[in-house]
Amino acid sequence: MADTYRDFVVDQLSPLASRLDCRRMFGGYGLYLDSAFFGILVRGRLYFKTDDGSRGEYQARGMKSFRPNPRQTLKNYFEVPVDVVEDGGELVRWARRAARAKS
Repeated sequence: MADTYRDFVVDQLSPLASRLDCRRMFGGYGLYLDSAFFGILVRGRLYFKTDDGSRGEYQARGMKSFRPNPRQTLKNYFEVPVDVVEDGGELVRWARRAARAKS
């Protein structure tokens, strides 16, 4: 994945900058808010952690869960819709909710 996408996402999340950490993992990057792992950036896509309270919003928008390989699916991580990624304020709201998601 190009670092430009990572840079864009991190910039969109700039209101959380003092609490945000972006670390290499899964051939991409893991996102942490106050040490809570909440997001995955991989292959030009952003996935956020979900729980029973938030998963339905992703599914209603047709978003798919994260599949690191054809045999594995992480059912708690769903792709973030493009319109949310492009709207910094909305992305911050979704990120906060993802960081609070229960496993």
